[in-house]
Order: sequence, then C-alpha cells, then structure tokens
Amino acid sequence: MTEKIKDVAGKSKGVAGEFREFIMRGNVLDMAVGVIIGGAFQKIISSLVDDIIMPLIGLLTGGVDFNNKFIVLDGGSYDTLEAAKEAGAATLNYGTFITVVINFILMALVIFFIVKSMNKLSAKLEKEKEEAPAITKICPHCKSEINIEATRCPHCTSEL
Repeated sequence: MTEKIKDVAGKSKGVAGEFREFIMRGNVLDMAVGVIIGGAFQKIISSLVDDIIMPLIGLLTGGVDFNNKFIVLDGGSYDTLEAAKEAGAATLNYGTFITVVINFILMALVIFFIVKSMNKLSAKLEKEKEEAPAITKICPHCKSEINIEATRCPHCTSEL
C-alpha cells in the first residue's frame, strides 16, 4: 500500500517533488553551508595544531615528535612511522591519536566560544526588539492590528 503525500492544493507529489521540497527547506541549506564551512575550518585547526601547537609541545618535552610516537605490534624496530608503514608493519599510532585529540579539543573550544558569542548577540538583539516602542495597536472593536497613530480603524472604520 503506497501513499502519496499531497500538497496544499491536494495534488499528489512524487518522490522528486518531495525531495525538492526537503532540499529547499532553509534548515537543510543552512546545515549544508555549516558542513562546508566546518570542513574548511577543520583545515585551519589542523594547521594550528600541526604547525604551531605540536612543535611548541615538542620543544617543551625536549624535542619529542608526536607523529613518530608509535608501537610496532610485530616486534620489529623502525626509526619512523613512515618506515614502519612502508615495511607493512602493524603499528599502534598513539602519537597521531594525541594530535587528533588536541585537534578535537581546540575545535570544540573554538565552537564553544562561537556559540557563546552568538547566543549573547541573539539575547542582546531579542532584548532590543522587546524594548522597541510599539508601532501598532489593536482595534478595540474588530481586534485588527492597526498603526498606533491611526484615529480611525481601516478595517471596521470605527473611531478610536
């Protein structure tokens, strides 16, 4: 038993029509933009961690290169992770994991501050909107919304 979704006029929509409606919703487009910007932003965070933070951590820890911190699981000995991978050795790459964890923490921290500032801005705009002087009033006779300076209701023509 197949049911077709009907639009406002009562016409049946096919899968293509439903998909078009789904894609054109504002929140789906906003989410797509967010994913694209997030991907680009991740590259910035990765560069920050790999090119600035990890070298500083390496300097503080006596020149330790976290990207070459690994355990060879087959008992072999390799100078670098690259050499172990070229030899096809199974490795446990805990240095890479540490780098990825630092990436995640920094990304979460930046997103936290962005969301915090957006919430603060949103609350400020909402407060300003609430404090704005009224520009309309309700007609006591027909309950229509009218301009605050009106002396006669344009809907029911009652004097105010």
